[in-house]
Order: sequence, then C-alpha cells, then structure tokens
Amino acid sequence: MSADTIFALSSGRPPAAVSIIRVSGPLAHAAGKRLGRSLPRPREAGLRVLRRADGDILDEALVLRFDGPASSTGEDVVEFQCHGGRAIVDAVLTELASIDGLRTAVPGEFTRRAFENGRIDLTEAEGLADLLEAETESQRKAALALAEGGLRRQVESWQERVLQLSARAEAAIDYVDEDSVDPDPNLGEDCAQLAAELTGWLGRPRVEPLKDGVRVVVAGPPNAGKSSLINAIAGQERAIVTEIPGTTRDQIEVPLSVAGIPILLTDTAGLRETSEPVERIGVDRARNLVEAADILLWMGEPGDAPAGKGLVRVHGRADLPSRRNVPSGSLPVSSTTGEGLSELLEVVGRLSRTLLPTEGEIGLNRRQATHIAEVRDALAGSAREGDSVLIAENLRIARAALDRLTGRAGVEDVLDALFGRFCLGK
Repeated sequence: MSADTIFALSSGRPPAAVSIIRVSGPLAHAAGKRLGRSLPRPREAGLRVLRRADGDILDEALVLRFDGPASSTGEDVVEFQCHGGRAIVDAVLTELASIDGLRTAVPGEFTRRAFENGRIDLTEAEGLADLLEAETESQRKAALALAEGGLRRQVESWQERVLQLSARAEAAIDYVDEDSVDPDPNLGEDCAQLAAELTGWLGRPRVEPLKDGVRVVVAGPPNAGKSSLINAIAGQERAIVTEIPGTTRDQIEVPLSVAGIPILLTDTAGLRETSEPVERIGVDRARNLVEAADILLWMGEPGDAPAGKGLVRVHGRADLPSRRNVPSGSLPVSSTTGEGLSELLEVVGRLSRTLLPTEGEIGLNRRQATHIAEVRDALAGSAREGDSVLIAENLRIARAALDRLTGRAGVEDVLDALFGRFCLGK
C-alpha cells in the first residue's frame, strides 16, 4: 500500500452545484476528522460542518467514509461533497494541503492505486480510460463493457483452464514412468480446443476503428467530385474545389459521427499518372490510403475500382443531364442538390457497424490482442508436442502472457502512458 495520502477534486471544474473532493491513503480518515471533527460510519454519508484548523467554517458538506481494502482504491478513502463554488473548493483543497503527509494527486493516481491494490486489472483500467475519452454512444458502450470487467472475467476463465492444463502436464512429467498413471491422452486436444477459442476472439472486430474512427476514404481520378462530396457530407467547406485537375495534393481528414459511429472521412489526390513531382507524392499517398481504407467510396469508372471489401461505387454529379445513366451497382449522388447523400451515409453506417464490436461484445485493443495471440500460439504449440516437458513449457509461456494481459507482470512500460491519460481526480 502506498505511503502517501493523496487528494484531488474528483468532479468537474467549479462552479457547479456540487463538487467532490477525494482523499485516499493511510491518513485519509485523520484528514476527514481534522476538517469535519468526526466521520460517519463506513459506507454511509453524514452531514458535517467543515472547518479550518483555527475553527473558521469552510462549508457544510456530505462526508463519506470508506475503509480499505473495501474502497475504490483499496485504501482508506474519504470524500467531501461540497458546494461547488470556486472559493469553497479552493479553500477545502488548501486546508487539505496544509496537513502533514497529504499531497495533491497526479493525473490517474487514484486509478493506478486501485490497479496496484488489486481492485481492478489492467483491462478494466484501459476500459475506464476509454470511457473518460468516449465521444459517441458506441464508444461509451464498448468502453463500459471493459471497465465493468467483461474481459477480466473471460480472462479469469482462460487462466483457470490453462492452470488445469498445466497441472495435467506436470502430472504427466512426474508420474508417467509409474505403472499406476498413464500419460494424459487428451491433453493436446484440450490445448487445441482452447487455442481455437482464442482464435475466434482474435477474429472479432477490433476496438481501434471505434476509438480512432472508421477510415472512410474517397478516391477516384481527378475532377471526379471527391472534394465536393467531402464538403457536402461534412456540411462545410473543408476541401478546395476547382475545375483544375490535381487541385487536391494531400489527404484531408474530416472526423464525423454517422449514426453514433465515429468515422474519419478522408479526401485524396486524384489517381492518375503524372510527372509533376508534388502531385506524384500526393497520388502515391492516395494509393496507400486506398489500400488502408476500411470503407472506400470510389468515384471513378466502376470497372476501375480496386478490389476489396468495404467498396461503395459512387456515381457523382448525378444531377447533370450527362450523368443520368447510372451504372449498375453504383449509388447516384449529387453534392449540389444533396441527392443520394442520405442513402450514401446509410450505406456507410451499415458497413461501419460490421467493422465494430456489437453492443455488449468485447472489442480487443492492440495490446490485448497481442497477448491473447501469444497465449493462442503457446497453446497451439502444446497441441503439436508429444513431449510432456515441452507441453508444460508452452503452457508456462501461456500463463505468463495472460499475466501480462491482466497487468500482473511485465507491463511497467505501459502503465505510465495509460494512467497519464486520466484526469487529475481519477
């Protein structure tokens, strides 16, 4: 348990109706008694008059007491629910700072203490960080599923199964030479079965498109109407539109929310062969973006569209008489009249949902998927082995990867970066 006692404002910046100031650590209860003269019973709220050391009244507030380890941080905790004026909050914080042994918390320190004291694991901490940064409903739901321990409970089940497999492998090593114990004939099959289950998890939609936005790339030849379409969808002039081919030289990114789903709408340079050096750089970048796109809005000839999933053929400038003949499989759209825009956004939203975790489904981030892949590969290695010693070694590797997944071992390099994402009172 940490020696320092920390405090911070844990609610929004004042002014507000109510502000919550949290204190955590071995001196938390003493600090609560110093300001409120007494504390309520554990996990109950009590009305107290908060006073300075000289007796001057600071505020009348609700005070809550939590005894460690049954608290959010695993330590003794006191919360002051004060009136939310700036002067009141500043006065209470100043009084806490005057108490020996107390200091202001750094960003993320309350949550880090909860992690270090075993109240949450690393996957739950990652979910909480994502929850604080969520800007769309789908981001909120996915983050909440992690923060509430959805992945932690699944990992605990995997850990239990891997431990049982390890025990069977060790038994085979210890007793295989004795007449009374036969080698475990089903051990490899059971390892393969769990590896297949993890492969299924790795094939699920990932959380990065949900956090960073589904990359929707608009591509095609010069003067196909790409920039006009970007502006029409965004509802503002984000891209320069002229009749001069090659006007767009670099990518233009517009973050949007479509049906509650974050997307990153990207304009690109017109795809054509060119000897102009700057334009050629833009064309090369455009080709790279086309390959990396989650969804591609193609505005060229339908037959020239790159092969791949997530392709939407867009027939631009559909309001012009010369463009009335719509190719089969293309969606007619006019950036001038708005024709087809709502239908296009509906298609983008439908395709985007297939790339994201469904409601209630856990989406893995890159770190989590990496460690689960390590577990899967170790289990697959065990399934291929016939030597009990090598099977046991692979299972040890699997257990270590699960420990890295939950933060029990080998994650020191990610902790500072993770908890640095939190605000001061978290």
